[in-house]
Order: sequence, then C-alpha cells, then structure tokens
Amino acid sequence: MSELNRKSPESLQDRLEQVVYLLEPEATGGEDLDQRDSLRELQLKLEELHPADIAYILESLPLDQRLTVWQLVKSDRDGEILLEVSDAVRETLIADMDSHEIIAAANTLDADELADLAPDLPRDVVRELMDTLDAQLKSALSYDDDQVGSLMDFDMVTIRDDVTLEVVSRYLRRFDILPDHTDKLFVVDTEGLLKGVLPVKKLLVSSPDELVGEVMSDDPVVFNPLDDAGEAAQAFERYDLISAPVVDEQGKLFGRLTIDEMVDYIREESEAEVLNAAGLREEEDIFASVWKSVRNRWAWLAINLCTALIASRVIGLFEGAIEQLVALAALMPIVAGVGGNSGNQTITMIVRGLATGQVQAAHGKRLIRKETGVALINGLFWGLVLAMIAFALYGNAALSLVLLAAMTLNMLLAAFMGVVIPLARVRMGGDPALGSSVMITAITDSGGFFIFLGLATIFLL
Repeated sequence: MSELNRKSPESLQDRLEQVVYLLEPEATGGEDLDQRDSLRELQLKLEELHPADIAYILESLPLDQRLTVWQLVKSDRDGEILLEVSDAVRETLIADMDSHEIIAAANTLDADELADLAPDLPRDVVRELMDTLDAQLKSALSYDDDQVGSLMDFDMVTIRDDVTLEVVSRYLRRFDILPDHTDKLFVVDTEGLLKGVLPVKKLLVSSPDELVGEVMSDDPVVFNPLDDAGEAAQAFERYDLISAPVVDEQGKLFGRLTIDEMVDYIREESEAEVLNAAGLREEEDIFASVWKSVRNRWAWLAINLCTALIASRVIGLFEGAIEQLVALAALMPIVAGVGGNSGNQTITMIVRGLATGQVQAAHGKRLIRKETGVALINGLFWGLVLAMIAFALYGNAALSLVLLAAMTLNMLLAAFMGVVIPLARVRMGGDPALGSSVMITAITDSGGFFIFLGLATIFLL
C-alpha cells in the first residue's frame, strides 16, 4: 500500500518562532532594506494565519514587537483579532489605535461580537457607535457579563411549522453560508413565538413530504436573557448542546446561544478563578510594565504580609519554649505546611463545587462533617508517621505525641476553614475563590504554630 505524503501542520510555537525570527533584523538594527524585506515577509505570513493564531502570537510578544506586528495586520481583520486576544493585551492594542481605526474595526463585527468588545472600547467611541447600532445590539449591551443576554447570537435560521421539509431544504439552499454552529433550525409562528426546533440531522433523514410540525422537537432546552451564564454553560455540558434558543418572558425568540460562546465563557471563568485564588486583582499581560504588574499584585501581598506578621507574633509568644527545646523550631513549619496543603485541597474542592452548582450554601454542615472526617483520618495517619520520624531523630516520646496531636488538630482546623471561607464569601455575595489560598494559608500557619507551640508549652516544659 502506498503511503500518502502529508505535510504536518505547523504548531503555534513554530509560527511564533518564525515571527520572532522575522522581527530580529529590526530589533538588531540591520540594514533598512533587510528590515523592509523581513517586515514584508512577515506581513505575508500574517495574512495566512487564522485570527486566533495571530492573537496567540501577539500575546506572546513583548510590547514593542507586539505593536510592530499589530501594525502589519490588515485593518479589516482588526476586529476579529481583538475578540481573540486576552483583555490585558486588547487594552494595549486599542491604546495604539485612533478612534477612526477602532470604529472601522467595530463595524466589521456582528452584533453579538461587538457586544463582547464594547466594554473595552473608549467611552467616546462607544457613544459614537451607539448612534449607529440597531435595537438588537443595544439590547445585548444592556445585560451584565454574567447573564445569557450578553452572550447570545442573533445570526440564526428560523422556519415555520406548516411547511414541508422539501420547502425548508430549498430555503436553506438560498443561503451562501449558514451561521456557524447551525445544528438546528428554530421553528416560530407568525408572531415570532418559539414553537420548537428542527435538528438538521432530522431534516436530512426524514421524508421531504413531511411537515416541519410533525418532525420538530417541541420541548427544546431554552434560556432567558436574564438567566445566569454559568448555569447556561452547565446546561450545555449536561445536555451536549451545540446551540440553544433564547426567548423572552412571552416566549418570543430573541437570539441563540452557541457552544463557542459557552467554551469562551468557561475558559474565562476558569482563568479568573485561578487568578482570584492567587490573590491577583485582574488578568495580567505577561509583558506588562513593572508598575502595572505591581499595582495588580500589591493588595493581597499586603494582606499576606499582615497575616505573616500575625504568625510571627504567635511564634514570639512561645520564644521561651523554643529556646528550651530547639527541636520545636525545626518541626513547627511541618505542622503548618501540611495543614496549609490540606486546607488548599478542601477549599479547591468546595470552590469547584460552587462553580459547577453541585455545592450550595445550605450544604455547609454536611460538608464540614465530611471534610473534618477526612482530615481526622489523614491527620492521625500522617501525624503518626511524622511522630515516628521525630522519635527516631530526637528520641523524645512526649514530643512525638505532641506532634501527632498538633498535626491532627491543625488539619481539622484547615478542613473546617476550607469549607467555611468560600461558603461565607458566597453568602456575602462575593467570589468564593478570591484570595482563598492566601487566607487558608494564613489561618493554618498561625493556627499550626499556636497549636503546636501551645501543646509543647503545656506538656513538655
């Protein structure tokens, strides 16, 4: 059997390396002619790339090279690329554009895409755009970022239920191209009220003489513009949806949700959760200026410094005990460190459960019982292991028992706070992930030091 000669597709990393190489003559101050040739070649290379690939390259370049590449991108692709890049990088690109360039880029986008971009545009540009926007886009801009209305798409195919599938097929052939992610057609009446959906796969295998009303599904998953976007994302995952209708309170078809918007939303929420857990205030451009990065990171570092000072004062209360038994200084970081790791495990599970909707604030008591049970078993087992190691090193049975007790108690504290912290933040209307790892580490450090040194003072000295 002869083998097919296939050219392996370039990876994003390969493309990035090519771009960096073509930028080198400019960076090294080569001849003007060489610079122009390299930039011309780079521009041709960019024309071949998908907007998402260009976005990846822009995010991976320092600011000066990023702006050089951005100037080489054809203006009719600016809008698509701005949608693909991260918020932090988008800010640097928009800052390099004048109002006319921004408006020209915005005019190439669909209504739902412009709604995504609008919050990052300068206010004067948004005001100028508002005069030319249609009612659909103005409506989309009125919804919060975490509502379905801000994510819905208005580009969809609607049909009537009293026509045959043959008529529908002829109607579809009139389109040059169908909207992306069209896996179903939306069936509406004369007033625009949603009556059901017709899956495209059913259209293909059913008899052309059948009526739409006979083969359509009249109980589709539907959403309201005011629904929570996170719950909609969970529904897309649960029911394996590609698209779904969005209707108003009267049942009138308003728009649709598509899988690409849901994937983008889930990715953005996941990234925000990771950033919040680390105490970062917002998404950060990896090549941002030093001062901008400092402003993004200082708040939780200040809180961390305060908690570290508290932990140091806890140690200070037991200076006499540490002086009398030096082994305490060597062992107390272990108690605090294992407790912190256990607490982070618990808090990660709770935050994830809250994000997926599996955990509610009402589950608090049950979760505390479960997590403290896990912590008790882990604390006794690993505390015993550590106690045996400590006895082998120091030959002090009493110290080993104190270490076992401290390890168990600190892990119980970590489990309790790992449940309480995110649930308390939810009850107060906050983000359960925000600074969670910072807070649990501070509590287990101070608590671990106090428990271990306190028990040592009582039973060993």
